[in-house]
Amino acid sequence: MVRFVPFLSLVAFASFAVASTASAQVTQREHDACTRDVVRHCRAVMNDGDQAVLACLKGHRSRISRGCNKILVEHGQ
Repeated sequence: MVRFVPFLSLVAFASFAVASTASAQVTQREHDACTRDVVRHCRAVMNDGDQAVLACLKGHRSRISRGCNKILVEHGQ
């Protein structure tokens, strides 16, 4: 039984790594979709954290790109 513990730990770590990679890809897609909008409309709050940027994007909803708006909608914003 002791011999299986390292193997199970390795499987659990590999599963976590795969999930993290998928998460990173989604985050990159979201980042790419909204980068120009953040720079254009929310530059003043870029250093105030994600919630400030999100509030700014929502406040400029009529002016942001379709791609960024789609990301916001996908996340219930």
